[in-house]
Amino acid sequence: MSAKQPAMSPSDMPVDSVLGKASGPRRAEADELLRMFSEISGDKPVVWAGRIIGFGEYEYRYPSGHGGKAPLLAFAVTKTHHTIYLVSNYADLWPELLEKLGNYRASKACLYLSRLSGVNIVVLRELIERSMRESMHEAVRE
Repeated sequence: MSAKQPAMSPSDMPVDSVLGKASGPRRAEADELLRMFSEISGDKPVVWAGRIIGFGEYEYRYPSGHGGKAPLLAFAVTKTHHTIYLVSNYADLWPELLEKLGNYRASKACLYLSRLSGVNIVVLRELIERSMRESMHEAVRE
């Protein structure tokens, strides 16, 4: 019997099937995010967990011994918002950027954007770039 694949793992699912969850202006924004993330990472997009578009990957391991793989950069689209996955505690690391970002909601490692038109794209790009550098740095320390 084969081992169960972790929920957060890359797949062969077509990226367009995930992007298709958005329509109209939000779909155009999803395409813009795809271009931005591709440029920043230099990697091709891969669908993770059936709904997340990831770029690059790294391995992590917690002190408990639990570990796995995760994309260096990632985003997801839904009918109502875009989710940008950033390094944990990004709000504590870069509050000066969030002050200039525009309209968003935040959690520990996710940035939720209703529309890209409501944020400063230059600031968003800087957040994504910093998050990638921090993730790469953390992966090296593990």
